Amino acid sequence: MIGAGDVVTFLTRTRGRGRLHWSDWLAYGYLVAGLLIVVLPIVWMFLSSLKSPGALVENDPRILPYEQITVPAPDGSRTFGVQVWTRPDGTRLDVAVVGPRGLNARVFEVGKPEPVFEVPRSQLARKEIVSPRWENYTEPTIGATQSRTFNFLRYFWNSTFVTVVATLLTLVVNAMAAFALSKYRFRGRDAMALVIVATLLIPPTVILVPLFMTVSKLGMLNSLWGVIIPAIATPTGVFLLRQYMLTIPDELLEAARMDAASEWKIFWRIMLPLSLPALSVLAILSVMWRWNDFMWPLIVLTQSEVFTLQLGLSTFKGELNDNMHYLLAMTVLTLLPVTLVFVVLQKHITTGIANTGLK
Repeated sequence: MIGAGDVVTFLTRTRGRGRLHWSDWLAYGYLVAGLLIVVLPIVWMFLSSLKSPGALVENDPRILPYEQITVPAPDGSRTFGVQVWTRPDGTRLDVAVVGPRGLNARVFEVGKPEPVFEVPRSQLARKEIVSPRWENYTEPTIGATQSRTFNFLRYFWNSTFVTVVATLLTLVVNAMAAFALSKYRFRGRDAMALVIVATLLIPPTVILVPLFMTVSKLGMLNSLWGVIIPAIATPTGVFLLRQYMLTIPDELLEAARMDAASEWKIFWRIMLPLSLPALSVLAILSVMWRWNDFMWPLIVLTQSEVFTLQLGLSTFKGELNDNMHYLLAMTVLTLLPVTLVFVVLQKHITTGIANTGLK
């Protein structure tokens, strides 16, 4: 088993003796650049989800969620932004800006509402602190947002149900098809496998209209089953599992048949456990497909109570406000389930892809 020490030794290994070789600099620079390309957008989205609506409207380019310090007005009717006034002699004073007046600003010293005086706006700088808005995450989940029609928990449950059920059915159906195409000999087997793989060349948008008509005739519009069932059988899954099952010796199946094992028992007790690496790869792909699917739910679902999370996020906006701070926060939450599945099944990915020949 690989330990933390082995990882550290591998990452600190150099070609040069006692110092970094030029190829080491090139390799580490390439790895760091790739890491930044992958990680920075996610980090930016997470930190932006902690910003206030005002900071997002201003398109603040800074990564950290800065927010201007404010003080209440003497009568408590409003708040004023605090800025730092740099005097001509170099000293600094915290002042609250009441309002502009030409090139100047009307201000008063923080803690002393009187007197109100004018200073050049060029001598003022906003006084800010890092203030993450964690309520961007909590308010939508409990329904305490401006957009009352957004029901995060309901959409999250719908997406979870679609993803889990569709993934389980995808694994079973594709595994049965792959088992038949890899371990049974019948006329036209290779031609059938070729036709299944050839369907990968057909763009999904081509079959949207006939697929919608079929789902409509079956009465599955505005139903989560209308999202689940059409996507169960996938040519990618059949090809991936068939290629892996071809590497399993036929002698194991013959020995099981000699012990009077049924075909279902052979499939369930022998083929599925031995195909676990390939099933894990297909499970990850299926979770990503179903969880992030937007086009097909958009066509099938029109009632908000059956929206998936991706579809619900697209409608999470008001008439005059896009609620971008809530939208970013909920988008971050949608990344967690897929990431969790990847972390749990990652040990099977390399083995599954290597043995199936998937490119």
